[in-house]
Amino acid sequence: MRRGRWRTAGSALVRVLLVWAASTLTMLALAGILPDFRLQSADGDSVTQIGVTAAWAAGAFGLLSALVWPVLVRALLLVPALVLGLLVFFLNGSLLLIALGLIPAGRSEVAPETAVVVAAVMSAVASATSTALAVRDDEAYRRRLYRLADRRRRRQGRADPARAGEPPPGLLLLQLDGVGYEELRRACSSGLMPTVAGLLDRSHRVASWRTDWSSQTGASQLGILHGSNFDVPAFRWYEKDTREVMVCNRPTSAAELQRRAVERTGDGGLLTLDGASRGNLFSGGADQLALVLSVSARRGRANRSRAGYFAYFSDPANAVRTAVSFVAEVVRELGQSVRARVRGDRPRVSRGGLYPVIRAFATVVERDVVVAAVIGDMLAGRSAVYADLVAYDEVAHHSGPRGRDTDRVLQRLDRSLALIARVAEHAPRRYRIVLLSDHGQSPGETFLSRYGLTLKDLVRAGCGLPVSRRAGRTRSGAEARAAVLAALHRPVEEDEEAHTGPGSDPVVLASGNLALISFPDIRGRASRARIDRAHPALLATLANHPGVGFLLVDGVVLARDGRVARLDVPGEAEELLAAFGPGAAGAVRRTDGFPHVADIMVNSAYDPRTGAVHAFEEQIGSHGGLGGEQGHPFLMWPTDLSDPDPDPDPVPDPEREPTAAAERELVGAEAVHAVLRRWLREADGPQVPLAPPVGGSAADRADPPAGRPADRPAAPVEEPPPTDGNSGSLPSAGVPARDEIR
Repeated sequence: MRRGRWRTAGSALVRVLLVWAASTLTMLALAGILPDFRLQSADGDSVTQIGVTAAWAAGAFGLLSALVWPVLVRALLLVPALVLGLLVFFLNGSLLLIALGLIPAGRSEVAPETAVVVAAVMSAVASATSTALAVRDDEAYRRRLYRLADRRRRRQGRADPARAGEPPPGLLLLQLDGVGYEELRRACSSGLMPTVAGLLDRSHRVASWRTDWSSQTGASQLGILHGSNFDVPAFRWYEKDTREVMVCNRPTSAAELQRRAVERTGDGGLLTLDGASRGNLFSGGADQLALVLSVSARRGRANRSRAGYFAYFSDPANAVRTAVSFVAEVVRELGQSVRARVRGDRPRVSRGGLYPVIRAFATVVERDVVVAAVIGDMLAGRSAVYADLVAYDEVAHHSGPRGRDTDRVLQRLDRSLALIARVAEHAPRRYRIVLLSDHGQSPGETFLSRYGLTLKDLVRAGCGLPVSRRAGRTRSGAEARAAVLAALHRPVEEDEEAHTGPGSDPVVLASGNLALISFPDIRGRASRARIDRAHPALLATLANHPGVGFLLVDGVVLARDGRVARLDVPGEAEELLAAFGPGAAGAVRRTDGFPHVADIMVNSAYDPRTGAVHAFEEQIGSHGGLGGEQGHPFLMWPTDLSDPDPDPDPVPDPEREPTAAAERELVGAEAVHAVLRRWLREADGPQVPLAPPVGGSAADRADPPAGRPADRPAAPVEEPPPTDGNSGSLPSAGVPARDEIR
């Protein structure tokens, strides 16, 4: 044993010396290349003296980076995440200036702006060298991972798996946001995603599932993580009782939607015990949170979603690599946008303003931080992890679902999955990796670009209201925008319609190719007769427009040429909506029963030959309604789990039609939730009913789960780990939720 310890110590010392040598050589090379950087005194030094000076400076810089950098990042934790990423260069340059100042006899000199470049290059070289050495020494890498995992278990009071027996397999759920079933198959067959293709060849199967009418992340992820997306009619909608607009990617709205789901199901969520939620809109009941939007509105140091950046940015090499990649991605987007204009690509939307920064945040910063968090969760041996990678969805909105831009994003996502799969081999427990998506993407020219006016203008014209001569643009509601605004400490609002006062003007809200029209001055849901009396030309104007597929008004579906179908008459809606695919009528019928369904629901036209729709937002790849690939995401699972046969009644919901036993395709996010719960039970997962807290206000008692639904079987009972007072759903007012990356 002593010989093994000496061998381990010797290997570690050799790696340190090799990284030190690489940093020294890098510094010597930069001193010879850069005119404002020297490593010798004014009188001149010998080659040996210059080498010693470089080694001294490289060692001092490495030591300062290891000791001072984590403290520095912790002190700057309250700085916005994006600002911290940009400060990385200057902070590293400052550390290099300090290191050079420690060299005796003034043998070094560097300009401040040059110090930034030297520090960035040295950090990148040191990181690459260290990583290469670790990869070559698989046994040392494995021992290091196990030491980290064992240290974490001891700190959390967990038993040693060697003594307690092999733990059951964990479940790793990775959501590829916006990647549809057909797009995944294309990416695998064309070689864009070799890691995913390899899993399908060796150990996994994949199937398509069908979303609800609202085919967007808010509805799908709420149903997947919390078992209910009831009363989520769209990405954004107007609630007459509060006179507020609910937006799924607004932190306050996400928190309220999560509270409603917990109250409806009586359960904290999919991840209530020993789970982790990373980069999601909702927590899923997890105690370990990072970049979770529903808790980012809480005003506590530990509750802020940006606190999850600390562990990642505490490594200067990580920080420099991500910062460089961030800048490169901004430049890449600017170049791709210019090329698209020069080529005259159609359809095309504006990609200026803040979008290059938003894209870089989604494809670089959020990806790197979430992947690092997932790796930390696996090393800690958590039972269930759910993480969302939003890169593809963000790029597809502005570049289209298929093309060179999105292909490159898919390739980088595949590399991230490969890294996670390699680390899973060294985790303290075996992990079953499940890949899934929340929706797909349907291509098509925007409504504004195709017809020269927005849907809001069309509605106002149909109501006899004045219409602006200049057509305005509808802001894109991509999920990454909210994460960027939260990282910048800016409130997430949806322009002047966030709070709508009383008045006669209709409220028109877009959610991809689905739009919602509400009349604030009409109490409750407006009937078709009431709308016809107030605005005789409106319904006909909308239903007969070539860019509109159909309307839903108080239980009646309206389409072109006067076609009408009542939802309560069997077969009528199925015939009218046949072009939108199987299950379209059932999805519309379920939404019609929501308390907050809009007075008029508008779904865009859909061309079954091309799969194209017309988004009411500025997106040429869209989702949110019915039509095309947007409603067909995928679920990919290892073959040692049971097949995801649909549960005919995953969550008691009188508004959802029962699924036919012969229909094998999962229908709705709630059905996916039921399958994931079953897979957790198969692995003796963390689904333990949680008792309500004793005492407290009614609002406090609504947040934690009140138990399980009566029709849901109890999971095996196991002793829960300490949760520091967190209920497993939303954090209580006096207890900060953990929001960190281990």
